[in-house]
Amino acid sequence: MYDLIILGSGPAGLAAAIYAQRARLHFLVLEKEPMSGGQIINTDAVDNYPGLPGINGFDLAMKLREHAESLGASFVCDEVVRIENMAGDIKTVVGRDDEYRARTLILATGATHRKLGVPGEEALAGRGVSYCAVCDGAFFRNQVTAVVGGGDVAVEDAIFLSRICRKVYLIHRRDELRAAASLQEQVRERDNVEILWNTVVTEVRGKDAVEELQLASAARSGALQAASCEEPRQESVLPVDGVFAAVGIVPNSQLFDGVTLDEGGYVVADETGRTNCPGVFAAGDVRTKPLRQIVTAASDGANAVASAERYLAAQGAKNGRRDL
Repeated sequence: MYDLIILGSGPAGLAAAIYAQRARLHFLVLEKEPMSGGQIINTDAVDNYPGLPGINGFDLAMKLREHAESLGASFVCDEVVRIENMAGDIKTVVGRDDEYRARTLILATGATHRKLGVPGEEALAGRGVSYCAVCDGAFFRNQVTAVVGGGDVAVEDAIFLSRICRKVYLIHRRDELRAAASLQEQVRERDNVEILWNTVVTEVRGKDAVEELQLASAARSGALQAASCEEPRQESVLPVDGVFAAVGIVPNSQLFDGVTLDEGGYVVADETGRTNCPGVFAAGDVRTKPLRQIVTAASDGANAVASAERYLAAQGAKNGRRDL
């Protein structure tokens, strides 16, 4: 029996592990993959984490993991299949390898890349279709690539690829980018990056690998959702060797029966991490929030542990309790 189980080992989960160990809680971190860090391990450079400007995402993840381990945090690699009795006093996390019981849970499962949802994407995944420029960019050295999206990740990917590729197209469905102003300045300074405004990808084509993209553009600016747009569109074909999708994320909240989710599937929780289920707290990208950044994920992890402490104290279940 644990005081706390932390689901996920991204920045939120790792920060929670550090704070839970300092609080001397009897806890466990359950991670689906043996590599901690979540999405940040695929980030080339982190420019906005206080005190560590320009650090490689993988290196930052390892520093967070090492910090937690140095304090004695315990990690178990097991994929969660379901969670039983979420709203009860004792929650049971069922994994593929074992079952785990705890009085409190911190949901820090993060999010995964959203797909384009167009013909050819699935068939050519891993053969020119990628969701991680840092992971796969080296395969396209001196070639032509496209990045789809307009947020921070998309612009960061375009900047990263511009150092490797002969030509990079940044395809965005609106007439302005959503990325931070500093990133926009950087991408506009790249001579080999061309931005295609008000454009969407409607199909990925290629025989054995990506060869071209079918594009659709609108004469009028604004959101262009290809499937629902009723105004006339111009069709075109763009020859590329690879395409990197950076069109947002999908929260990993599918197993949280009984926990209130918003319309996007994110866990509804306040700044303290509290959800509608007693003893269940949410942290990081899986939580509904205005800003999803590494620093806010780490903050969430700390707040969630503080909330779990208060809950356990109120339940009289913290001090001196160990495995039953």
